[in-house]
Parts: sequence; C-alpha cells; structure tokens
Amino acid sequence: MTDEYHRELAEYEPGDGRPVHSARRVRALRIMVMVGLAGLLLPGLLVTVSTQISTAGAACEIVVAQSAPDSVDAAARFELTGAEGPGWYCYARQYGGSEILLRSLGLIPGLSTPHAPSPGQSA
Repeated sequence: MTDEYHRELAEYEPGDGRPVHSARRVRALRIMVMVGLAGLLLPGLLVTVSTQISTAGAACEIVVAQSAPDSVDAAARFELTGAEGPGWYCYARQYGGSEILLRSLGLIPGLSTPHAPSPGQSA
C-alpha cells in the first residue's frame, strides 16, 4: 500500500461546495453567542460600576467631613480630564451652590493616607 492510495477515501466524491449550515442558522447562532456574552459580561460590569460609585461617595463624605466641615454636601464625580488624570474627584458643596475641589480619589476610588517618614528621616 502506498501513501497515495487510501481505502477509506476510495469512494469519496467531493460535495458541491455549499456551506453545511444555512445562512439563517449561522445568523441565529451568532445572535445567541452575542446574547450569551452580554449575559456574562454585563452583570460584572454593572457590579463594578455600582461598587465604585458607592465607594467614591463614602470616601468623599469622609474627606469633606475632615477637610471642609462647614460645607453643605459632598459630591464625588468621575472625570476623564481631571487635574491628576482620569479618576474620581471629591468636591465640597458650599452654601450658595459653589463647589470646591478637595482632592482626587484615584482611578479606583479610595482613601490613601500620607506616608509617615521613617525613623531617622526628616519630613
């Protein structure tokens, strides 16, 4: 037996070149895959965004209570073109409607404490 002769292919006749599945079935499968991907990714995205919103609001309230206790309200906003780049920024609302930028909360909102100098180092 040579490599050019295969018994299992002796009676094989190539098809007419048409696709195995119809265009309607391929379209339905693509739609189902897209819906499945959205069903997997959308809940995670929504949970992440809602967690960041609540964390930024809580952190901003703490900053406003410490830095501007005479203010009326605290507002945390996500800004793409902020002073320190994209991230969450904390504003204190004063009586009369004016807002004062207190600090950046970062891209992932949270409070960071200033680093204390190590023993033997001057501040």
